[in-house]
Amino acid sequence: MKKELRIAISGKSGCGNTTVSKVVAESLGLRFINFTFRNLAREQGKELADILALAAEDDSWDRELDRRQVALAREEGGCVLGSRLAIWMLQEADIKVYLKARSETRARRIMQREGGSLATVAAFTEERDRQDRERYRRIYGIDNDIYTFADLIIDTDNLAPSAIAERIIRQAEQQGS
Repeated sequence: MKKELRIAISGKSGCGNTTVSKVVAESLGLRFINFTFRNLAREQGKELADILALAAEDDSWDRELDRRQVALAREEGGCVLGSRLAIWMLQEADIKVYLKARSETRARRIMQREGGSLATVAAFTEERDRQDRERYRRIYGIDNDIYTFADLIIDTDNLAPSAIAERIIRQAEQQGS
């Protein structure tokens, strides 16, 4: 296995991005990088919703988030970068993976992880997707609904994180041999 292997994994909230990225990184002995708006919210002592509202008005939040995670990914050694824009931002990634799932599946997973009612979580997630897409297009010219260039596109609706990770690990092993 190539020690400098860089794997970028993207997907919208609730697709399994973070969980799968952790499993892949651990399995391959690579650094796991997942710096998100949640991290910025914790650093600032704010709620996630407050950071998202600030980011909707001020592009510097996105630019800082993306700058920091890409800088971490470019440090010496291989890594797995899991983020909404990883496959677009880490151009030099050896493997680019996009995880997708139906809106209902994503909302159910988020509800199980964070609590709340399914209707409330689904509405919040739908609005966040809309805002994210709008910001990414405005800031970077990226349409995160266009991911056909990814090396692997995995529908996670009916797959366990371990099965998703297994597909990515197989791809990494093929490329590393």
